[in-house]
Amino acid sequence: MQTVARSYLYVPGDRADLLDKAPGRGADALVLDLEDAVIAARKEQARETVGAFLAAAPRNGPGLWVRINSDQIEADIAVLSAAAVGIWVPKAEPNLLHEVDAALTRAERRLGPGAPTFQVVALIETARGVLTAAQVAAAPRVLRLGIGEADLAGELGLQPGADRAEFGPIRSQVVVASAAAGITPPVGPVETTLRDAARLEQTTRALLRQGFRARTAIHPGQLAVINDVFAPTAAELASARAVLEAMERAERRGSGVATDADGRLLDRAVVRTAAEVVRRADASAG
Repeated sequence: MQTVARSYLYVPGDRADLLDKAPGRGADALVLDLEDAVIAARKEQARETVGAFLAAAPRNGPGLWVRINSDQIEADIAVLSAAAVGIWVPKAEPNLLHEVDAALTRAERRLGPGAPTFQVVALIETARGVLTAAQVAAAPRVLRLGIGEADLAGELGLQPGADRAEFGPIRSQVVVASAAAGITPPVGPVETTLRDAARLEQTTRALLRQGFRARTAIHPGQLAVINDVFAPTAAELASARAVLEAMERAERRGSGVATDADGRLLDRAVVRTAAEVVRRADASAG
């Protein structure tokens, strides 16, 4: 399983046929969806299907997450087994995340010795979630944040253009909150245009520049592009390693600064960026 997932594939929780195929699709992690992908009349069937899938899931495949319904916490968390990494929490706000923490603690006790410590991906999808993003990021169990732009557009009355520029300030808040809390950089929203690989690459690279380090997918055909964008190129990796090596040589001489092969100054900020590139490359190769 990846140390840091680049791609998360949503899989409808009531579709056993899709769940069975999903581990081989190329996603770093799967999100078994009990929420938006499942109509109300099929929620219980979806829980049974996801529970059975988790019970039989191998431990050496992609990371397995369950997206719960924010108003059905106990029932949805009851499907978890030791094969799951944790849950995705939609409409995440501080009070809800504390309820989730308590419910996950009860689930761990139910599973007994050897149970994992379940983690949380908290989805910022409400105005209150945006305003409390720092608290959401610092809540118990939160590994990283995500952003649900369709829900936000509806609540805020936004009419996004093709470049999604209207979400720029909110995306920045999510990235800053993640960095301030010291958690894994956030997960970007889905690209809903399914048959346009060029657009998918363009919008994914925009997320990378904005500070996101992963993205959700709603179709397996999107995964290769997402994985490629969030994995550093060979040239980027070579440049990053050269920066780290130059700084190591400088430190051995007792200096806190160095220069690269082109004579450019390298300081701690540049080194931090280079180290992040190497970490992403190592995770991508995992």
